[in-house]
Amino acid sequence: MKLLIVESPTKTKNLASYLGKGWQVAATVGHIRDLPKSKMGVEIEKRDGKYEFEPKYIQVRGKAPQVNEIRVLVKEADEVILATDPDREGEAIAWHVLELMKEKGEDGKKFKRVVFHSITKEAVLEAMKKPGKINMELVKAQQARRILDKIVGFRLSPVLWNKVRRGLSAGRVQSVAVRLVFDRENEIEAFKADEYWVIGVELICMDSGQARMTEDGMVKFLAVLKQEVKTEKDASKIKKDLEEADYVVERIVKKARKAYPRPPFKTSTLQQAAANRLGWSARKTMSIAQSLYEHGNITYHRTDSLSLVSGVVGEIRSLVSKQFGKEYVPEKSRGYKSGGKVQAQEAHEAIRPTSVGKLPDDFVGRGKMASDEKKLYQLIWQRTVASQMAEALYDNTKVDIRASEYLLIARGEIEKFDGWKAVFNGSFNNQVTRDRQGTRYKEQDTNYKLPELVEKEKLDLEKVLAEQKFTQPPARYNDASLIRELEKRGIGRPSTYAPTITKIIYRRYVERKEKRFFLTDIGRTVTKFLVKNFPDQLEYEFTARMEKELDEVATKEKDWQEMLSAFYGPFDKKVLEVEKNVKAIVIPVVKTGRKCSKCGKGEMVVKTGRFGEFIACDQYPACKNIENIVKYLEGVSCEKCGARVVIKKTKKGREFYGCEKYPKCDWASWKRPVVKEEK
Repeated sequence: MKLLIVESPTKTKNLASYLGKGWQVAATVGHIRDLPKSKMGVEIEKRDGKYEFEPKYIQVRGKAPQVNEIRVLVKEADEVILATDPDREGEAIAWHVLELMKEKGEDGKKFKRVVFHSITKEAVLEAMKKPGKINMELVKAQQARRILDKIVGFRLSPVLWNKVRRGLSAGRVQSVAVRLVFDRENEIEAFKADEYWVIGVELICMDSGQARMTEDGMVKFLAVLKQEVKTEKDASKIKKDLEEADYVVERIVKKARKAYPRPPFKTSTLQQAAANRLGWSARKTMSIAQSLYEHGNITYHRTDSLSLVSGVVGEIRSLVSKQFGKEYVPEKSRGYKSGGKVQAQEAHEAIRPTSVGKLPDDFVGRGKMASDEKKLYQLIWQRTVASQMAEALYDNTKVDIRASEYLLIARGEIEKFDGWKAVFNGSFNNQVTRDRQGTRYKEQDTNYKLPELVEKEKLDLEKVLAEQKFTQPPARYNDASLIRELEKRGIGRPSTYAPTITKIIYRRYVERKEKRFFLTDIGRTVTKFLVKNFPDQLEYEFTARMEKELDEVATKEKDWQEMLSAFYGPFDKKVLEVEKNVKAIVIPVVKTGRKCSKCGKGEMVVKTGRFGEFIACDQYPACKNIENIVKYLEGVSCEKCGARVVIKKTKKGREFYGCEKYPKCDWASWKRPVVKEEK
């Protein structure tokens, strides 16, 4: 009997059917051995001026059933194949299985390692032909990351307990992610809006004294003043001058433009696209992607790579020719490269369907996630196919219009060929037909179309438009923009973005409100403290450099012990210095002005806990009087009983709306109720 060991039990049924008789398939259900949760679990000794690190792994609590099952099957097996996920963490899990079985007296010689990047029969059977050994460089890189994160968490968190408040935590990537939100919040608070004015004119083309007409009516278009206008006084003068001016076409510039498709998805861009187009959190995106991968629908979803194997590119080109037409296939296949240095997970492919022949309209999801699986599959399928299609073609026109001393600009764009954009339109099962010379104008206002004009042509004024505007502060981060910023700065890796965001929300350092991240009082206080007292560790460049060094461990360019030693010396010294010399600070609280009804001595103040804000006596722990905070949504009533609507939160921090008379009235809604206008 042969044994195949994977991580997820969801894979076992399909894999067993692929392998046939003589095989057993077992799942670890994640990690089965790890550093202990309650302590650091790393012995650190200094020898000859350098630190040495020895991790003390234990069997993960609650994993006895999985370990016992695997041990029984390993005893019976002639050969054991470790087929955990194809990344650093998966490599480490495979190594932990091997080491744990060796500790229990099993022969390590019958263990082999295989990697497959998609769960299809063809990919699995092909991988099984080439079993190899565990990649110890990847294991060392993952081990170094785990130890590094443990050191930072277990040394910084107690500092926060002593100097700020018990129960707080710090993390190597988590704290830097909160700092991004912190810095953005400071930018927003410091922002001062500047006034400016946008001035445009509606113009009419004239033919022999008559307004040019089409089937759609009078031909009028918009031209915008090419000049900064800062004040209402200046805007009023310019508007008056334009109302009295003569308008002449001074210059026409026409240029062809090509719009090229984007590369297929990697982990970060998939999370960003799902956030922007589907409104999903990074955590939800990765959960749905995991299900798609485990059921053989897409390739591995944790990757930095943008490449596609040549066989798949050929399949895509053939499908595009059949589905859309030969003109949609470029002369040469397209290749994409990730920016910067090749990372450890760039040996993978990009995220793609395992078979591009399975069209979005053919896809059938599973169970409760069926609808979401289809949405994400369609997103991945479209991006993959579009990446190998011909570019879209446009004719751009720019018209300079003279009005006395003022210059105005009118722009128009005609789509001559939709190219790769065709894949984002309509159904996919039927041959696509469309107007190859379809015209679409893109201007400042879609109500206008730029007509054919000639130089020195005179135009008539319909009206002058002047609108006051103010510059806007930078937008708060959402899932997509925060992941984009983390990636741009080299902080974290594909597998860490979603868990990092989940963690900073769970810790109440940030709140997600209407899909944007807001800094909490706790997040502000903790980040101020860390930035002031641990400036190096909270620097974006420092964190990015640590990520780079972890990648260098995976590629044999750096020794993991030396890398950790270089970090630990200065870090340990700084922790001891802060513990000794820095005074404790207090998280500011909002006072209610009410005396405590229980002890009569303290004042009731607003505090923040794991599940949100609440009111408590400031004499805690001597007095443990607490009250819930009830927030009402103004201007709306319960749709069932007419009572007031209360803003609530789930244990995971997601906001929803419910009736204040719950449980007598069970009305609730995820969607924010809209204030009804009076008739």
